[in-house]
Amino acid sequence: MRDRTFLMTKIIATLGPATSSLTVIKELIEAGVRVFRLNFSHGTFDAFDELVKTIRKAEDETGIFVALLGDLSGPKIRVGKVVEEGVMLNAGDIIQFVKKPVVGGTVGNEFTFSTTYPQFIEEVKPGQKVLLDDGNIELRCVSATVYPDEAVLRCKVINGNMLFSSKGINLPDTELSFPSLTEKDLRCLKYAVDRKFDFIALSFVRKAEDVRVLKKHLTEMKARPAGLGITGGDLGFSTTFEDNYIPVISKIEKPQAIDNLDEIIEESDAIMVARGDLGVEMDLAEVAILQKQIIRNCRHHMKPVIVATQMLQSMIHEAAPTRAEVSDVANAIMDKVDAVMLSGETAVGRHPVETVKMMSRIARKTNDYLKENLSHSGKYMPYEGLLNSKAAMARGVSMMARDIQAKYIITWSHSGGSSVFLSQQRIQIPIISFAENITRLQQLSLVYSIRPVFMKQPESGSKFIARLDEILIANKWAEKGDPVIVVASSPIKKRGLTNRVVIHYIGESLGE
Repeated sequence: MRDRTFLMTKIIATLGPATSSLTVIKELIEAGVRVFRLNFSHGTFDAFDELVKTIRKAEDETGIFVALLGDLSGPKIRVGKVVEEGVMLNAGDIIQFVKKPVVGGTVGNEFTFSTTYPQFIEEVKPGQKVLLDDGNIELRCVSATVYPDEAVLRCKVINGNMLFSSKGINLPDTELSFPSLTEKDLRCLKYAVDRKFDFIALSFVRKAEDVRVLKKHLTEMKARPAGLGITGGDLGFSTTFEDNYIPVISKIEKPQAIDNLDEIIEESDAIMVARGDLGVEMDLAEVAILQKQIIRNCRHHMKPVIVATQMLQSMIHEAAPTRAEVSDVANAIMDKVDAVMLSGETAVGRHPVETVKMMSRIARKTNDYLKENLSHSGKYMPYEGLLNSKAAMARGVSMMARDIQAKYIITWSHSGGSSVFLSQQRIQIPIISFAENITRLQQLSLVYSIRPVFMKQPESGSKFIARLDEILIANKWAEKGDPVIVVASSPIKKRGLTNRVVIHYIGESLGE
């Protein structure tokens, strides 16, 4: 546990063929990864089992807690089978989609294609856009005709390109009727619950009801406490002491999600700005503005927020990123997001470990700049009952930490709720959260500025402080005389209460 690195902005890495070995996963953790994303769109449960075992073994060997994020595929629509060499679509061509399975490009079906969601043929209206292959091909619906035994959607090619099998279909103008969770998603959800994943990401969220449906399934699977509805600035941790809670991260990637943004943020436990499909379905020139808007709204609601997609995309092939990519990562960090995420860069890239090292360097430099140049005035959002006292405590601690120039804020955590509230203050001071709940320590790995550390339940507040002194000095995290603020309950074994704040100097004796 001698690692002296304190990451403020966390790094999420997607695992794939390039990053499946124990050696590489350990290197990723040591380079700065604190959350591993398993994309359920690709892979089998047997392959995921191996990855989960490897991640937990790497966690044990490095002594650094990491979280597991399961990303549900959602109702992604794709083109059906196309001839192996593909079909060239040119501007002005008229093509058609049909419900029955066909192989596009074969004799008699030169410009006829099937899809994985045939029902969309009856839902797209004339004049609406149909985008293929991440927007590389743009179509415009000309007509939709329903026959007794078939339905045909005719489209004109506006911007052409080669079309191959299984390419994605985006319908930015169309309100689709499909459910937010597919049968495959429900199988993946059960798998994630059984394997004790730390977070679940929901794709293609369109409205708050989509989030409620997922939370209902989690409750039925005993992975969300009954009665836990809308969570506050504590990620829902304050009312959940056991290991049976998997928070929901809603991915914002649809125009309908932007229309319903506030209600989705309120209903979700955390948010991901999924810029891939968002940049396809909306005007690409708006993506940066939308990113700022989503982050700002998450900060207002005190919900954790992640920025994802193409952050260091060129490093899939190149050993160094572009200047624009570096600025993109730094810009997200300056907006004080909880985490930045790597996708293809670590899943299939040539330089996964170097990519994480680069992102970590950018994060450190940017957070150092923020610490030196930005003032902090504290943030308070009123709640009812227990959460209100924790929110008020967090703001007060943030001001005290600033005034005494605290090196760390130290917490003893039963649930982790107070640590998350403190994180939401976005103080440029690391929070060391001690706890004996392994699951909660792993979940805290996602949250801004928190370093989770295992400790057995201390017998008293003074024994806790004496023990944390030993750990900080032994790991060379602090020296005698360094100021810290200690936040805990009194008595320290009391759960659900945060009522003790101590200004402490490392090595100073303290009686009860």
